[in-house]
Amino acid sequence: MEENGGTKEETPDITAPKATQAKNFLAPLTIFSFILSLPVLALVIWLLYMKDYDCEILLRLPRLRIGIGIWMIFVFLISNAVVFCRSRFPMPGLVAVMVPLLVMLIMGLALVGVSRTESRAIPASPMWLKLKIHDNNNWNNIKSCIYDTHICDDLVSRTSSLKSYDFSLKKLSSIESGCCKPPTSCVMEYVNATFWEKEEDEATDKSYPYDRDCESWNNDQSRLCYNCYSCRQGFLTTLQRKWTRLGIFLVVMAILLVIAHLLLFVATMWERYKD
Repeated sequence: MEENGGTKEETPDITAPKATQAKNFLAPLTIFSFILSLPVLALVIWLLYMKDYDCEILLRLPRLRIGIGIWMIFVFLISNAVVFCRSRFPMPGLVAVMVPLLVMLIMGLALVGVSRTESRAIPASPMWLKLKIHDNNNWNNIKSCIYDTHICDDLVSRTSSLKSYDFSLKKLSSIESGCCKPPTSCVMEYVNATFWEKEEDEATDKSYPYDRDCESWNNDQSRLCYNCYSCRQGFLTTLQRKWTRLGIFLVVMAILLVIAHLLLFVATMWERYKD
């Protein structure tokens, strides 16, 4: 027992250091969550102001691009609103930000082509692009559009001074390689980028499998290899590369933002109950 008039020993408050630790953890996490949302805003600028790929408009993909850009603006705003209002509405804020982030994640997975069966109905997914481009009605419009862009004429003007060996070393785009020149297996003699002479004795290289594109090739500048499978594949590759990269970005950013907001929610609740 303590004597009268004695000094009572104070029990150390162990919750204060824990609350301080929570606050020290919340500050950098809040800044990190805000900085993490900045690439989303950069993506919006890229989506809304980037130049469309040639003939992409025929598949109505620019509309999809604008739609994704508007959705990313919403994600950016709701993410930062939740970050700066976390202390007042932690649980509603978490739910509010998780819904658009999950939509963002699902869209990214579709653009990457994780599930080919389901993604064939989703615009710009790999299967959707393949079905659209291999549809003959769509392709007739696309190949006319490619011709009107004069991409093969530009290739001729850029390579007019190159010899056969130098031209073979030049890096061409997927569309230039597929639409403006015959396949390598056809073994044709180079005259210029869009004019090739077929050898009389050997129409195709025996080391390659038979390629029907060799028969589709024509030196007529309005025909070239626009009817070739390689031309369709070149155009498809160009579009898939763009939209797959966008899908990967959406998936990565969605996962990072989900993790950041979950950590911020846990830290907020820790701070609230420790106080």
